[in-house]
Amino acid sequence: MKKKEINFLNKKSKSKKSKISYCGLLHVGYSISYPKLVGVGFIIVIMVGCILLMCPFSSRDGTATPMFDALFTATSATCVTGLVVCDTYTHWSLFGQTVIILLIQIGGLGFMTIITMFSIMLKRRIGLKERSILQESVSTMQLGGVVRLIRKVVLGTFMFEGIGAVLLSIRFIPRMGFVRGIFNGIFMSISAFCNAGFDLNGKYGEYSSLVSFQDDEIVNIVIMLLILIGGIGFFVWDDIHRYKLKFKKYQLHTKIVLTLTLWLTIVGAVLFFCFEYDNTIADMSLSDAVTTSFFSSVTPRTAGFNTVDTADLKPASKLLTIIYMFIGGSPGSTAGGAKTTTVAVLFISAWSTLRNSDDCNIFNRRLENESIRKATSVITVNSILIILSILIISFIQSELNLVDIVFEVFSAIDTVGMTTGVTRELTTVPRIVIMILMYCGRVGSVSFALMFTENRKFISVKNPVEKINVG
Repeated sequence: MKKKEINFLNKKSKSKKSKISYCGLLHVGYSISYPKLVGVGFIIVIMVGCILLMCPFSSRDGTATPMFDALFTATSATCVTGLVVCDTYTHWSLFGQTVIILLIQIGGLGFMTIITMFSIMLKRRIGLKERSILQESVSTMQLGGVVRLIRKVVLGTFMFEGIGAVLLSIRFIPRMGFVRGIFNGIFMSISAFCNAGFDLNGKYGEYSSLVSFQDDEIVNIVIMLLILIGGIGFFVWDDIHRYKLKFKKYQLHTKIVLTLTLWLTIVGAVLFFCFEYDNTIADMSLSDAVTTSFFSSVTPRTAGFNTVDTADLKPASKLLTIIYMFIGGSPGSTAGGAKTTTVAVLFISAWSTLRNSDDCNIFNRRLENESIRKATSVITVNSILIILSILIISFIQSELNLVDIVFEVFSAIDTVGMTTGVTRELTTVPRIVIMILMYCGRVGSVSFALMFTENRKFISVKNPVEKINVG
């Protein structure tokens, strides 16, 4: 064999080796699609978390946690939901709590972002295919600059979580002690930013969430800000970082997200105050009542904390919470739900139809038809999953209140974590249904469906068009 041929083969083998050595899961993107890659990745993370939580040293009493309880907790943490079958503080040891918060961090940022972060640290080359996968992972509209955006996401996440941890620790240390106060501050900051809803306040009452900090305005405000910052989306971060407070220069996506988030927060707070002024907030001072109203407006989208007992809410307040859980946060964020832009697109489309307009316009821009199709698909798939889940759970456990079942199902698929107390009463099959909903909510219901349907063959010949009556 000639020397040139040997050198060529050596170069080829080195190139192949470097591709394989580059971040295993990203390399899988060459052979499978993004929905499958994300779906399988989350399953792997959940299974690893389940195994670790089953170990005896993960529980306080040193006994092995039953598999279904560990699996439910790992799914809830990885899918940043917050529904629990055992209190996080009283059941899990320091090791178990650390596993949970790591699962929340991975699930909140997305394991693709975590993998890319390590690849950047190791100075690995990120190719075009990997960049396209990352583009979908953080829901950015441009392929160029996606790696730079990932850097901003990671740095921004640690910065906001760090500031939140410091502020919360200052409030927690006097009540919990130095070490426990700092750990709880870090835990709560990550959980809030990732919109997870897990907490370590079980020492003040199991499953009490932030009820014991109801009158602490600093804790309430910090948690709310972390939820909102984590829930507006990484793409919006980049737009704000680039153009600062110049709203007119923001891209349409950012304008819709910020406008709708502001309106939802204010309207929700006003409605909650009106609904609960003679109920859960009746005995509070005016400032505490206003703070609680704003908190109850922010947390359903999709954090899952609560400063008042959810089970004691009036029916109107529960319905408002369900609506907010369904809307959720924004695309490319740590939040779940149908997403603010999805709801905005559907309302704009409906308004255009009522006005007999062919175009869907907002902020002097026209929406593309593809956005309307995607929004319709998200709402349709979510609605089907919600209805089927309610039917299954209500059939198996007919003794449960239907409103509580509906509340639980919306909380699961929208990765919220708020509950009226039904979670711990569920039997095996309903728990499995809730776990599937949490998984679909984090991966994306449409992405979950595409995992099974995307390989179908498209035929170039189309059927003839025929009109039908609609509405």
